[in-house]
Amino acid sequence: MKIQGSVVFVTGGGRGLGKALVDEVLARGAAKVYATARDPKTITNPDVVPLQLEVTDPASVAAAVAQAPDVNLLINNAGVTLAADYLNGDLEEVRREFEINFYGPLHVTRALAPRLIANGGHLLNIHSALSWYAMLGAYAASKAALWSMSNALRQDLHPHGVGVTGLHVGWVDTDLATQWAGDAPRSAPGDVARQAIDGVEAGLHEVLADEWTRQVKGALAADITALYPHVAVNA
Repeated sequence: MKIQGSVVFVTGGGRGLGKALVDEVLARGAAKVYATARDPKTITNPDVVPLQLEVTDPASVAAAVAQAPDVNLLINNAGVTLAADYLNGDLEEVRREFEINFYGPLHVTRALAPRLIANGGHLLNIHSALSWYAMLGAYAASKAALWSMSNALRQDLHPHGVGVTGLHVGWVDTDLATQWAGDAPRSAPGDVARQAIDGVEAGLHEVLADEWTRQVKGALAADITALYPHVAVNA
């Protein structure tokens, strides 16, 4: 689909990669952009329509969607990284990562799917290189689940003319990377957003936005020890 003249709904659109995605679609001529946040006052861009949204709350989702009848591109960007540890971490944190990173996009997609279908739209889900590589505890599992959901939604929406693109990326230079990435290389949010929207316009199924992500994806076809050599069984 073409971004020029489109109407875009971006969850978590007030900062980080979400803000970069908002800026990118505006630069390409989107006719209208709805940007959501738990506190819409944090969205200060005068060229967007700020909406309050808590993706884990179906009533909040319904209220936000009711204000956006003309959407034809949904970008599920909102997410959280708690890095909940499976063995010793708080089980409620594991659940919360799934509530926000998996069920949140599901709630929003189900609510907006009829409009995407009616308006000839597209869906962009923000995955992660950690969809394929176990790191940061339950965060990776929640992103793997989102990747699987995107693949299923692609099949469900294809007969209705709606495409689905998944963005996979490693560390992006945002608050999340500041907390967790250490000295690892980071991609500029604007560059990642540009690649993601290029992928939407080209109708790609997946966008791999950095070299590490491409290496991880390629390693999936190898023996699992290629990804986890430090836990390989000694002969």
